[in-house]
Amino acid sequence: MEIERNADTFYANAIPEGIALRPGDRVLVHGAPDHVAFGEHVVFQTRATVIRANALERWWTEWVAIFELTELYHCGFEPKEAA
Repeated sequence: MEIERNADTFYANAIPEGIALRPGDRVLVHGAPDHVAFGEHVVFQTRATVIRANALERWWTEWVAIFELTELYHCGFEPKEAA
C-alpha cells in the first residue's frame, strides 16, 4: 500500500500482488493507518481481502464507466460562451 499527502497530491493506492482485479471488484485493506501527516509519503505491506464482483456487478461497473468517460468528452469539447 502506498499513501501520499502533500500540497500537490493526496492519494492511497493498494494493489494486491498476484491477483488480477476485474471491474467491480473491491479491495478491503487490513491494518492501514488511520492518519498520514501532511508532507508524508508512506509505503508498506499489509493484508487485504478481495471481494469479487458477480456478473451483474461487473456488467454494471463497465456500463457506468462508459457514461463517465463520455462525460469527460462532453466537458472537454464544449464551445466557450461569449461574454
